[in-house]
Amino acid sequence: MKITSFARFAWFTLLVNILVIIGGAYVRATGSGAGCGAHWPLCNGSMLPDTSRIHTIIEFSHRITSGIALICVLVMLVWAWRKIPRWQPVHTGVVLSAFFILMEAALGAGLVLFEYVAFNVSIARAYWMAAHLVNTFLLLSFLTLTVWWARGGDRLSLRGDRWIRLALGLAFLGTLILGSSGAITALGDTLTLAGGISPTESVIVAQLIGLRLFHPMIAFAVGALLWLAAWTVSKRRPTKRNKQFATLLMAIYAVQLLAGALNVAWLAPVWLQLLHLLLADSLWITLVFLAASASEVEQSKVDTRKSSVPFTTKDGFMSQAKM
Repeated sequence: MKITSFARFAWFTLLVNILVIIGGAYVRATGSGAGCGAHWPLCNGSMLPDTSRIHTIIEFSHRITSGIALICVLVMLVWAWRKIPRWQPVHTGVVLSAFFILMEAALGAGLVLFEYVAFNVSIARAYWMAAHLVNTFLLLSFLTLTVWWARGGDRLSLRGDRWIRLALGLAFLGTLILGSSGAITALGDTLTLAGGISPTESVIVAQLIGLRLFHPMIAFAVGALLWLAAWTVSKRRPTKRNKQFATLLMAIYAVQLLAGALNVAWLAPVWLQLLHLLLADSLWITLVFLAASASEVEQSKVDTRKSSVPFTTKDGFMSQAKM
């Protein structure tokens, strides 16, 4: 087996999971979450449900693609443990990817079984969606790191420049808060625009609409944190790759701001909600790549001080041998 084969499959698995995440947002935005009733993993109590209703088709299709994503991660897990030499960083990536995709499935099942779907109005649903978003970002983190390590990336190090660690840590925390805020805002849009529930009819809907005002303010604050992280890494670890990731990060953020503004101006059409989420996922993945690149530079300095030399295993993975 060559490393390129596993790396390609890792990229494919990451892309499949992104599509599943976008599909989940489409289920929420169209109010199709109850398309299979309060049944999981069965759909309306059947393996092959009646597909005469469009909401059932949408929800059932999302479950199928989610199953494909889970299979891809499990295949990657078995592949890594059977074919890649032990104790490589990529093993950490695949194990944690498997854990968080199982958590993703459990959270999705909870939404269905507790009936936090369609136009259900409850504060618990808002908390559940925020938790779902955090887990999704963690899943994307380890899928991204699996790609990074599969392409020959070294272990990440928490040692080294404390200012880089601080800037990246604040950027990650801020982006998680922003994403959770966006999930709650999207729920408010679904209930009011798709569900037709007026804030005067529900105190919870009124609260969700009120929280919507904070999302743009959080976005600008997080933008400052992202710029700080990009600038800090570029200045203190001025490699070409770091500068490229930093530039890409801020470019995606700028487009994301524009998409968010249009989302408000055009009353959140479904296609724009999906684009907004895709940009959020892309922003997070780029931030993970930036952090991995900056941390790897620190690790390579540590390795140099240890006077180690690299050699290539028969599977194409880089390992270290001390002199």
